[in-house]
Amino acid sequence: MNAARQGGCACGAVRYELKSAPFDAGWCHCRICRLTSGAPAMVFASVPAGDLVFTAGADKVRRFKSSDFGHRLFCGECGTPFAMQVDHQPETIDFSVATLDEPDTVEPGFHIFYASKVAWFETADELPRHAEFRRDTRGLGGTKPTH
Repeated sequence: MNAARQGGCACGAVRYELKSAPFDAGWCHCRICRLTSGAPAMVFASVPAGDLVFTAGADKVRRFKSSDFGHRLFCGECGTPFAMQVDHQPETIDFSVATLDEPDTVEPGFHIFYASKVAWFETADELPRHAEFRRDTRGLGGTKPTH
C-alpha cells in the first residue's frame, strides 16, 4: 500500500488507508473545524465514500453530529479528528489531511469559510478564498454550519 495514503491517530489506536487518490483539498476556517481540531483552520480532502478504510481500531472510532448537515469521525481514545461526512454529498467522505502519514503529498487548493477565520491567522498562499462554501458546492440547499 502507498504510504502516502495511510494515516492514523495520535495515540496509535486507529489506523486507516485510502483506497483512491484524494481530491478537492482545501482549508476550512469554520468555527466547527476550529473547535474539533483546536487549530485556527483544518485542511480536508475527499475520497469516494468507502475509500477511507479503517485498518486497525475501527471499534475506537466515534461519530457525532457536528452541524445540521454533517457528522465528524474521531478517535475515541485520543480525540484525533479523522473525517467529516456531509449529508448533501453522500458519495464522498472528507478526511483530515494532517492525519496522513505523509500529509505533504496532498496540497490544499482553496479556502472556505474565510469570512469566519481567526483574525490573527493568515496563510501566505494565493489560493482562492470563499466567504462560506464555494459557489459550486453540490447539494447545499441553504444549509449553514452551526456556529
